[in-house]
Amino acid sequence: MPSPGLSGPLIAPSMLKCDFGNLEAEISRLEDAGAKLLHLDVMDGHFVPNLTYGPMVIERIRERTHLLLDAHLMIDDPGRWLDEYLRAGCDWVTIHVEACPDPVPILRKIREAGRLAGIALNPETPVSALQSCVGECDLVLVMSVHPGFGGQKFLPNSTNKVKEVRELFGSDVLISIDGGIGPVTVPEVAAAGVEVFVAGSSIFDQNCYDTAISEMVSLAVAART
Repeated sequence: MPSPGLSGPLIAPSMLKCDFGNLEAEISRLEDAGAKLLHLDVMDGHFVPNLTYGPMVIERIRERTHLLLDAHLMIDDPGRWLDEYLRAGCDWVTIHVEACPDPVPILRKIREAGRLAGIALNPETPVSALQSCVGECDLVLVMSVHPGFGGQKFLPNSTNKVKEVRELFGSDVLISIDGGIGPVTVPEVAAAGVEVFVAGSSIFDQNCYDTAISEMVSLAVAART
């Protein structure tokens, strides 16, 4: 569950869309805008057809912010590299069920390290594939686009998957969603049970990060009342 002091809908800026040439300034702007966590899109060029960054970059980010670091490992064989991401300072670590035949030992290791353990599933993967993870994780990440690139359109069936996740896991996990998330889609997925909203273009393409984040928080709150 979220770290102490975190409550309400959480907007997680997806750093895939930030200006990496001004990374420290971007982090400062997000802090000033009221962000509580940063979503780190780790891609290896194998599990997904894109390559981003790894633990060395995350370690430098950790040195520059108090915000929670939410690492989304879109990589093959995540157990092999897990220790590096834990050492780099990731607070939340999410692995993909498609990337490992048995995710449970990895999820347990993340929890034993005192971090929040997440499991993600791609659009084509049925929620039933997460059965073994019930009781073994803190967060379920529903991919509402095909992972690998930012700026894609939201896949409509994702809302039904959110509902299926809540039915399978009950109230014991946070539900996060990633892909095509912005003011148009937030109310629908919030009403279905999403609590963590990974948002890229809907924040970084706006002039004011504060306005972008606060608008989505307000929409999520309204959808759940």
